Amino acid sequence: MIVKPAEAERFLARLPEQIGAVLLYGPDNGVVRERAERLARSIVEDLRDPFRVAEIEGSALVEDPAWLSSEAAALSMTGGRRVVRVRAAGNALSRILEPVLANYKGSALIVAEAGDLARDSSLRELFQEASNAAAIACYQDSPEAIAELVRVSLKSEGLAIAPDALDEAVSLLGADRGTTRRELDKLLLYVHGQSRVSLEDVRAIMGDDAEARIEDVCDAAGTGDAERLDLALERLGTSGVSAVAILRFAIGHFQRLAVGKGQFDKGDTPDAIARRARPPVHFARMGAFRTQLRNWSVERLRDALDLLLETEALCKSTAVPAEAACGRALFTVAAWGRLPA
Repeated sequence: MIVKPAEAERFLARLPEQIGAVLLYGPDNGVVRERAERLARSIVEDLRDPFRVAEIEGSALVEDPAWLSSEAAALSMTGGRRVVRVRAAGNALSRILEPVLANYKGSALIVAEAGDLARDSSLRELFQEASNAAAIACYQDSPEAIAELVRVSLKSEGLAIAPDALDEAVSLLGADRGTTRRELDKLLLYVHGQSRVSLEDVRAIMGDDAEARIEDVCDAAGTGDAERLDLALERLGTSGVSAVAILRFAIGHFQRLAVGKGQFDKGDTPDAIARRARPPVHFARMGAFRTQLRNWSVERLRDALDLLLETEALCKSTAVPAEAACGRALFTVAAWGRLPA
């Protein structure tokens, strides 16, 4: 059976009795792992129990196909239902899993973890079509889902979070559920003894990703937000990121924006342009990306790129203070970003 993303949490909370195997797949490995552990713990409290939990790598099953059916049929020496976790599952396992599902009479729950599988994947089709199995796609969290995850995690520890701090946390999280969980654990340790999480707390403990902070600089300059730009540059300065590194990143940002602007003027949507960009625009930056596509003209983007390239050369070849030259160029770009297209 197919479990739609919107129904996944409800399905996981109450697994139907006829389901003997679940395939978890998708681009977010963190969500795949988290849901796999949640399923396993619904059957076995201690996942280290060797009598009730078996873990098998997909490559090992290819070498020994009978291993899966043996584990699925085995009884626990200590009683209770068993869990068989198949990691790094791929289409090569379809021929091994098909007879197991077709003749499944055991009580063990088979949990298969896979990466992003194509729509016509044989493994997906097997789990989707079997009456005793289910396939669940695991996608990256939306901003709303991240916000809820942050609130619930903090509330469980008796903590509230300021609205601006929540917005900042959402902007820094979401690339992977596992990373999000680790960042939240760091935040909980940092604010131990407090009752409320502030914006300063979030920036202090979650602001160690230089690339994310440089992206903030680029978006602030591109949207003409001088106050945000000043704060973002200050944060980068204290973390030791060089002016040349910032300028190179900004040049790449405005080059991609120039390409996207050309597509936008021809009628393409911002969402389509963002997906085609390399790297793709993260959903947390989509609002700023749309604003920049609307506000900038191709001619002014060329001027911005000329200025940034000249400033990079200036920083590398003269005694001019690099940080000052970088800041001046970016504030000039921010001023241009406030002009009508």
